[in-house]
Amino acid sequence: MNPPDSLHPARWWHALADDGGPARIQCDLCPRECKLHEGQRGLCFVRAMHEGQMVLTTYGRSSGFCVDPIEKKPLNQFYPGSSILSFGTAGCNLSCKFCQNWDISKSRDMDRLMDQASPERIASAARQVGSKSVAFTYNDPVIFAEYAIDTAQACHAQGVQAVAVTAGYMHLDAARAFYSVMDAANIDLKGFSEQFYSELCSARLQPVLDVLEMVRHETQCWMEITTLLIPGQNDNDAMLQAQAKWMARHLGPDVPLHFTAFHPDWKMRDTPATPPATLQRARKIAQDAGLHYVYTGNVHDSEGGSTYCPHCARAVIVRDWYQIQHYALNERGQCRYCGWQLAGRYEKFGAPFGARRIAVRIQQS
Repeated sequence: MNPPDSLHPARWWHALADDGGPARIQCDLCPRECKLHEGQRGLCFVRAMHEGQMVLTTYGRSSGFCVDPIEKKPLNQFYPGSSILSFGTAGCNLSCKFCQNWDISKSRDMDRLMDQASPERIASAARQVGSKSVAFTYNDPVIFAEYAIDTAQACHAQGVQAVAVTAGYMHLDAARAFYSVMDAANIDLKGFSEQFYSELCSARLQPVLDVLEMVRHETQCWMEITTLLIPGQNDNDAMLQAQAKWMARHLGPDVPLHFTAFHPDWKMRDTPATPPATLQRARKIAQDAGLHYVYTGNVHDSEGGSTYCPHCARAVIVRDWYQIQHYALNERGQCRYCGWQLAGRYEKFGAPFGARRIAVRIQQS
């Protein structure tokens, strides 16, 4: 029997052996491996057991659509200056005490999901508003992977790129299917210790590292990494040096790293905001470790937000927040000063989208 229209068959699960009690299934999407009885939902709250099967309860439903600058994801080296149609659903498979989108990711209120849209309609909407790509963001697309994958494939059929903004907390089998259809991803590396992930996210670090290596070495997906720096938690020199050295060794020097500023929120309202000097210190540490592209974010810092040629050290993309003020790359992403090929995805640069944010309503046809 197929689930009702409000539910969608899910992948990555299996039935557990009969132990004499009620039937149970296990979700194999992420390392939490939630084990569910009939009617129960996983920690993410959107994957549930229904009539003996795993279903996704948010397929085709969104918390809203907006057109954003690509740099807001943040992706600084994936078609800079372009616009991206962004949307999310509800729920999350992490429990970060510092969540900056807790009203969406921690919501168990399905009434927050305002807009309904098929994958094909989303792709068409992106083309209609002139966006080069669609972003699965606001909450983590890992938990609505089936919807994200179908939407990515619909986007490709219409010449639109697909982007995931995620914490990367997946089992590798599911991750291989997910990232194989993503053109770009910004993946959070929330802190570089198991203690940080355990105490602040109720998760583990190693599965995220495994996904980062898989995406870098097994897919064509362009990847950038973000670390939200929280005072007193993940901003000490030793942790920052260890993270940067791991990235240089395991991912190579060309994967961009964004250090962004924390602001008090969710369950960490008593923690102070990140000082700009902390971001600048972290950037210097990562550069000294050999990373070519290191950025600061959530603060006004033109130097930290700009892209520099690794060969001649000239600023080739100068940014003020999300506004591009100077662009010195050709359509292939080569430095106009020295000819060096920068890592990333590029095209002929026209008028940048700028720092606008435009709400979009999508009507089903």
